[in-house]
Amino acid sequence: MEQRRIAFIGAGNMARSIIAGLVASDYPAALITATAPSETRRKPLENEYGINTTDDNLTAANDADVIVLAVKPQMMEEVCKPLQILDLSSKLVITIAAGIVSSRYNEYLGQPLHLVRVMPNTPSLLGLGMSGMYSAPSLPTQDKDFADALMKAVGKVCWVEAESGINNIIAAAGSSPAYFFLFMEAMEKEAIAQGFDAHTARELVQQSALGAAEMVKANAELSLATLREQVTSKGGTTAEAIRTFNEHQLSDTVSSAMKAAVSRAEEMEKLF
Repeated sequence: MEQRRIAFIGAGNMARSIIAGLVASDYPAALITATAPSETRRKPLENEYGINTTDDNLTAANDADVIVLAVKPQMMEEVCKPLQILDLSSKLVITIAAGIVSSRYNEYLGQPLHLVRVMPNTPSLLGLGMSGMYSAPSLPTQDKDFADALMKAVGKVCWVEAESGINNIIAAAGSSPAYFFLFMEAMEKEAIAQGFDAHTARELVQQSALGAAEMVKANAELSLATLREQVTSKGGTTAEAIRTFNEHQLSDTVSSAMKAAVSRAEEMEKLF
């Protein structure tokens, strides 16, 4: 991976996960700076990863080759406006905030940008993320390659050709860990109702979910439908459970939920 000076404006969980992935991949900690107003946010990053930290966004951004905007969407304009005095023409700007379209960053920062939008998800904290990425076709190849390598430090990436595709990434990956948690939560609750203690119920559910995901990964040549059919004996217990799911229109519910996520993402784009 090419080595550039990186400034993370914001030091929350997602910034921390990317920093951890970079350092674990032997990216020089001396080239990484993270900013946060609170020392309680900054010091743990310094101590654990050996990076630089500061409460001075302007200096950090000015000294960097790559600026990663890692603050909440509702704070983005306030954080970006003081940076307008900088010449960003030679810098790569990466944003990991949801709901703000590329053109708004040009307004927030007062100039045309070399920008990449990234929609990561929380498994990035474990190096198992799935990030959606978008850039304008005019983005220099070396900048796109750098952003690609940056996010591959915490998992896999999927580039979309149209910016609207980021909203579909949100539905399929950005928000989806919560879908699985909800399903697992319901299973855990029922396992407890059937007599298992809380610890055992959780272990039954989480190990089965982990095993199922690993089976999907290990059998890439098989469709998900085929994998399901392989564990569904005709007339058996699994078949009865699947019949019940289908009777309650699970597929339709999932489809509606994912479309709702896309609709909300589109609504958020009008707020900022």
